[in-house]
Amino acid sequence: MRMENMQFAEELVREFLVFRGFTETLKSFGKELGTDIGKGFEVDKILDLIFSGYIPKFEAEKLIDLLSFFKRCFSHSDTTLFATLSRLEQSILRYYIVNAIKYGRKDKVMEFLGIIGNELLQRDQNWSSWFAIPYIQNPHLDPQFRVYFSEEWFRSLHLSVRNFLTILRTPALLKISSERNTVNHLMKENKKLNLKLSQLQTLLEEKAAQLCHSRSASSVREVGGRGMGSFSHSVAGAADEAIFSSNFSDNILVPDTSLIDGWESFQNQDDAQFAESHSSRAHANDNPGEGRRSDADQMFQNDSIVESGSDVQGEEKFPEVKAVFQDTFLGHTSPISYCRFSATGDNIASASMDGTVRIWTYDSTAPASKNATIYCGAEIMSLEWDCKSDRLLLIGTADGGIKAWNVDAKRVVCDLNSAEAYPSVLDLKCSPVEPIFVSAAASRRQGTSYYDKLGFASLTVWNMRTWKAMAVLPLGKDPPAITSLCFNHNGKLLAAAATDGMIHMFDMSAGLQVTGWPAHDSAIGSVLFGPDETSIFSLGIDGKIIEWSLQSQGKILWSRKCNRFYDPDNSSQFKHEMALDANGRRLLVTSNSVSAPIYQVRGRMSGMRTLSHSGPITTVDWHPTLPIFLTGSADHSVREMATPIFKHYKDVAPQYGKFNP
Repeated sequence: MRMENMQFAEELVREFLVFRGFTETLKSFGKELGTDIGKGFEVDKILDLIFSGYIPKFEAEKLIDLLSFFKRCFSHSDTTLFATLSRLEQSILRYYIVNAIKYGRKDKVMEFLGIIGNELLQRDQNWSSWFAIPYIQNPHLDPQFRVYFSEEWFRSLHLSVRNFLTILRTPALLKISSERNTVNHLMKENKKLNLKLSQLQTLLEEKAAQLCHSRSASSVREVGGRGMGSFSHSVAGAADEAIFSSNFSDNILVPDTSLIDGWESFQNQDDAQFAESHSSRAHANDNPGEGRRSDADQMFQNDSIVESGSDVQGEEKFPEVKAVFQDTFLGHTSPISYCRFSATGDNIASASMDGTVRIWTYDSTAPASKNATIYCGAEIMSLEWDCKSDRLLLIGTADGGIKAWNVDAKRVVCDLNSAEAYPSVLDLKCSPVEPIFVSAAASRRQGTSYYDKLGFASLTVWNMRTWKAMAVLPLGKDPPAITSLCFNHNGKLLAAAATDGMIHMFDMSAGLQVTGWPAHDSAIGSVLFGPDETSIFSLGIDGKIIEWSLQSQGKILWSRKCNRFYDPDNSSQFKHEMALDANGRRLLVTSNSVSAPIYQVRGRMSGMRTLSHSGPITTVDWHPTLPIFLTGSADHSVREMATPIFKHYKDVAPQYGKFNP
């Protein structure tokens, strides 16, 4: 844990140096980290370095440098601490001499005294007698030196050095990391408790409703005799009794399956068809916060599902998905162009056509001050979170700009520019492993739709530490614009989709294109690796979703037509895009309609649809780990929705409480 905290602190230092533009200091910092003379102040490593390394190997200069390093570190600290370190230094140096005498290396003693002897005499005249030790016949018998040759004295020295290193004051940067871990632990515990409370509340309402329905006839008669107040009291009491007699397993509540039967049927590929869908209410966040509205009256539509082989059924055949809860984020003043979950899902970023980006921190335990509004001054063409943290957001604009926004500092920490000939930054993707990202930029031409306006392509690899361009990936002469990028899990492969319907695959270690194939007859709006990375999904403006095999290139594993939801002639401003859930089983697609389709990948059911906005669905995204998705709309709003896909909440309880219904 200490090493993890140290690495986190080092990343903070690097980020600060980049933020302040101290590039030379950053280089020196990286160089000195490579030597790491202090071994990260890890006690066992330092003890091994002194007593199993420098002293037995008679490396006097390295030992002196190490002790000098520690003295410099604590020269401005507490005087008592520094005095203790000075006394320990003297004892360690004396042990060096004693060890050399034990092994008959008087030459190493003379060498040692030649290096540091004068300095030792200036500090303490008691060292003068040690200059005679090489010439004493049996120093281990001499009354003045005998104690230093004893095993007890060595053990006492070793223990004293260990105790001193153990009680060293922890730097403030390391405390930040430790406190962060403590806060995260408390937040997780709090979310678990919120989940249990929500489950109890849900079950209470369900039991109350069931009891009310079964007793309705007799209850009406009772109301006539004893009044409504008495009847309400009896229902509540019976519901409480039902709650406390419910089955608990490992202290996790197992809720009624009626809560999730609609979506359970959809996600279970073994089901031949949906049974009846039950209408029930989802519970919105009771405290939605500033800039949002909550809709508690979400109903699962009791529409029928037809088999997936048919492509002619209308949107009305897709039942509306049942939601555990949903929030709507308001504040934008123009249509939404992009919305994205951060790496952990704790933050949401949304962009609108007026060049505004908003960051939403919807976790109830997080400070509201983390919310931010970024004014870019140009149309937003792409939006991407850093894969390794929630702190960095990349924004690509229509004037060739790439901005790096730090969520904690609440400011742009770097402002890059693509080549002047390629002003439209259509997509940005961060490597999941290396500190790099790739930008897909395009030139402009005359046109009416989003894709007609795109000219030639340029793919640039950027270093996220130096914020400089590293390479330009080869695409050939006058290549069509690249609209979508996607890394595989280890960052070694990059998929790029183009307006001519081609999918290009790049080997990032070599910086070369390794393969490619024509996937669609028209432009591709979005490309995604499958969950096991043996396949890749492409979404074309021809209305086709295709899953391609990467093991047998050109082989189609699964496909759907979604052209009834998307008409490219009516989409002059937005890119057609899709998003896969964390399990790779559900595919959410943008739509010209007020709701968006959700397809079951390789499933027997055709799909479902999201709750409605009041305008077309222009952008979509899934939470990285939970069954929660985002939809952005031309009605200026972003909607977040959770769906119950687990029959037993105990399967997801450790993390599901993150979003408090």
